[in-house]
Amino acid sequence: MKYYSWNVNGIRSVMKKGFSDFLDTYQPEVLCLQEVRAQETEVEVPLSGHHKYWVSAQKKGYSGVAIFTQEEPLAATYGIGMDEHDQEGRVITLEYADRYLVNVYTPNAQRDLARLSYRAFQWDVQFLKYLKKLEKKKPVIFCGDLNVAHKEIDLARPKNNKNNAGFTAEERASFDRIVEAGFIDTFREFEKENGHYSWWSYMGNSRKNNVGWRIDYFCISQSLRPRLVDAKILSEVMGSDHCPVMMELK
Repeated sequence: MKYYSWNVNGIRSVMKKGFSDFLDTYQPEVLCLQEVRAQETEVEVPLSGHHKYWVSAQKKGYSGVAIFTQEEPLAATYGIGMDEHDQEGRVITLEYADRYLVNVYTPNAQRDLARLSYRAFQWDVQFLKYLKKLEKKKPVIFCGDLNVAHKEIDLARPKNNKNNAGFTAEERASFDRIVEAGFIDTFREFEKENGHYSWWSYMGNSRKNNVGWRIDYFCISQSLRPRLVDAKILSEVMGSDHCPVMMELK
């Protein structure tokens, strides 16, 4: 089964920029979207034969995530069960017989780092606790825009971006804790070199010059590692400032 994840930077926008071509080419069995920035009733996504799960932020036109899956889950949960973190439409969890699938859009620390403390010391802490609570019951797959480049090889210009949002010591330490908790960054199981990115600024021909960041991930519980077949970044897919990422499990 191939899983796809994509921060579309506005579902209505990406649908005007080749989204249907992406669906036709890859025909995703499971598709997780972040930053849909729309209510479910405001757009008709051209996917048939899929069960659809969608959560929006209370603030219109902001955040929001969605999952489209051919395999019907046993249950769907929205948020992480904490009101102070669940107002921005950032998490959907689907429960299956043998696993959980979690789609997340992690808060951005913002350019002036105004939300760094909230993101690193509140959100990241509680989200990891949420994942570990799920994992006590069955293995976990989680994916999405985690808004952090973990290592220097995960962005083109690490020295220039030290202590910028997405590459602060605090955010990177949060990802360290994800790894220490036993979750596997699936892409790094297959690719150990730099130059592979999933987000590029719209400024300065960044995408053309591949001056990017790898901030979109598929992570899995250790027990799922024997089932991991592949993980890729689909940098050829246009339509957003992010590109999709893919993971394949047996």
